[in-house]
Amino acid sequence: MTAITRTLGEFVAGISYDALPGEVGGRVKALALDLVGIAMRARNEAESTPAMVSAACRLGLTGGACTVIGDAAGYTPPGAAMLNGTLAHSLDFDDTHAPGSLHPSAPIMPAAFAAAEMGGADGKAAIAAIVAGYEVQIRLSLALDPAAHYDRGFHPTATCGAFGAAAAAGRLLGLDPEGYANAFGIVLSMAAGSMQFLVNGAWTKRSHVGHAAMCGLIAATLAREGYKGASDAIEGKWGFLHAYAPAADAEKVVDGLGRRWETLKIAVKPYPSCRYSHAAIDGILALARAHGIRADEVEAVEVGLPEAGWKITGDPEPAKQSPKSVVDGQFSMAFCASVALRTGGLAWDDYARHLGDPVTLALCKRVRTRIDPNVQADFPAEMSAAVRIKTARGAFQTYVRVPKGEPGNFLSAAELRAKFDGLAGPYLSARRRDELAGALLALDQARDIGALLRLTRPDETSGRRAAAGRS
Repeated sequence: MTAITRTLGEFVAGISYDALPGEVGGRVKALALDLVGIAMRARNEAESTPAMVSAACRLGLTGGACTVIGDAAGYTPPGAAMLNGTLAHSLDFDDTHAPGSLHPSAPIMPAAFAAAEMGGADGKAAIAAIVAGYEVQIRLSLALDPAAHYDRGFHPTATCGAFGAAAAAGRLLGLDPEGYANAFGIVLSMAAGSMQFLVNGAWTKRSHVGHAAMCGLIAATLAREGYKGASDAIEGKWGFLHAYAPAADAEKVVDGLGRRWETLKIAVKPYPSCRYSHAAIDGILALARAHGIRADEVEAVEVGLPEAGWKITGDPEPAKQSPKSVVDGQFSMAFCASVALRTGGLAWDDYARHLGDPVTLALCKRVRTRIDPNVQADFPAEMSAAVRIKTARGAFQTYVRVPKGEPGNFLSAAELRAKFDGLAGPYLSARRRDELAGALLALDQARDIGALLRLTRPDETSGRRAAAGRS
């Protein structure tokens, strides 16, 4: 067997911005714009944020020199990594990697940003570190087999993300290959994230990701100071691949490493819900437009999903048809379909409007999900869906193989900017949004990551909700 841990350490130590393909660096900049907009809205409006910020204050994680997106206070490096990671995932609107079945940026960028502020790294170094983190995180998930990892109750964004965060932070802290091996050996004992949150719509799915970012940063810092981690952390007898899945394929971690960039397979979400729901939402909207379907004439909706998606968004059906919380709604195919039929889309503000709406909830009862063999055959390469809508006028159906936002159907520059403006608009003036978006899309030119992140602090002319949700 290849010495996976050593190979990953050598790869991360050797990565540099100038050696990256231009399209890889460009993708990171687009993903940074996406993440920052999401975190800004979450800092101010996610219902879980006040408790998280209060806990950070009580734990002494404030008063440092690092920046939390959308927050005027200073934080310690672990505090900034934890909060930014949590915020980035608090709307479930952050980017995804379909084959890896995870959210790459939410644990990786916050760890990299905090490490960059600690050491004064510039934008080019930050981009190289983020790519290193992506490649480690995604490849570990591919090797585990995400479905098998989920079946053991683990959340791969959090578990694999902790290793990716350690790689990203370690790159900016100047670790050598031996240092990465120690960092991976340390973070092995920190990688966690239970899918039990699905039972009651718990906020822990959000904090999993912040925890991963923070633990990656801590592990890299411990390694930087000479702390010894477990050897063979990835491939060892009690290492990550053996402990977290029943039949991992270790060679997938290093297959094409440095030649095939998983970073380019990262997708951006157009809707703030579980990615497994997106192809179906696309299909519902397309059918509604093409056939003039109104929500009040819908007799039944049938959505075909891959087994992994059905388990998360369709089962158990009675619970999915009666969501109570935002998390419930985000992981309910029935709710997402119903909102799409009623509004012609799905936006973050729709959760507040529709979770208690009796018309929407009645429509949820008419949405059924199933495992579709054609969709399953496309998975995991694609997160496809089959949709059939029945009305008195007849039944209409479609198949969406590549949902909007995937690399083969990526958001345009204008669509990315529109998503950013919609999220950041309540807290930043148009002038500040232009300044911030321009800086993020020119991340490779940044000299000071902290100065860039401080542009996210609400300005005096930011409009209606500048003080909302703050602690």
